[in-house]
Amino acid sequence: MRIPWRRRPVGRSRRFLDIAGLKPGSADSTDDLEVCRQVAFRAAERDLGVTAEVLAFVEELLEDEAEYEFAVAFLENLQNVASHGLDTFRSLDEIRPLLGPRSLVCWDTVATFWDAVADWRLRSGVPLESSAQILSVQNEHLRMLLWTTNRTLANGEKLGIADAVRYEKAVGSPMPGYSHIDVALRIAGQGPL
Repeated sequence: MRIPWRRRPVGRSRRFLDIAGLKPGSADSTDDLEVCRQVAFRAAERDLGVTAEVLAFVEELLEDEAEYEFAVAFLENLQNVASHGLDTFRSLDEIRPLLGPRSLVCWDTVATFWDAVADWRLRSGVPLESSAQILSVQNEHLRMLLWTTNRTLANGEKLGIADAVRYEKAVGSPMPGYSHIDVALRIAGQGPL
């Protein structure tokens, strides 16, 4: 008997989860942000060997302009995980050559945005915290949420989605076609899904 309120993974989410080797039910496939987080976390893992396949699918998705937000959410999560410099995950330098031309443009757009957030925070005079605290989290679900929504800078300090939201509110410059304010509202369950 099929449970009517439980939607089955379909379309891009199902294929994305399949390529990453995630079993149905391991992520809420009706929540794009959750799928992007789960797949990014998995694709970043050095030993799994799914990075190239996942990135090839992202490149395919980017052939359709309607998939831009989904692809950018994934690429941002992947960058964030890779930024932490953990041996378990591929580095930013290892991932970059695996990107297709469309993905590379999005990748650079994400990196440019976060560089602007870091510069803005530096000019604000408010010190950033070390990423050590989030990197020591043991709970797997919390670790995935924290490591995909925060990034470690070269000096070991962290920037997170709260910094991106503050930047967008202060400067009014979200990433083209992608707002962290909307993402934060969706994570909090207050915005459209």
